[in-house]
Amino acid sequence: MYLALGASVNDPSDPMGKIFFNILATFAEFEADLIRMRTGESMVIAWVKGKLRGKHSKLSDRQSRELRRMYDTGDYYVSDLAEVFSVSQSTDIARCKGCRA
Repeated sequence: MYLALGASVNDPSDPMGKIFFNILATFAEFEADLIRMRTGESMVIAWVKGKLRGKHSKLSDRQSRELRRMYDTGDYYVSDLAEVFSVSQSTDIARCKGCRA
């Protein structure tokens, strides 16, 4: 064995460099899989406990029911409802169950 100054361990044309790169790639993939697995498990636990976070509607349940009632009458345009309830057309009105934006 000899020591070469300026030589690189990760030279892809060298067999040692190829195996070194493949080992590092394998460990990186393994760690990514572990992170994905732990995140999924944590999300399931949070969902079971009712603590799963996410973007919540700006409308309360009461406001959503009123929005739905007004929408179902057919007397209002979606843009008018969005203005009355101070929400965007595409987001909160579309989230109203059964509503079509």
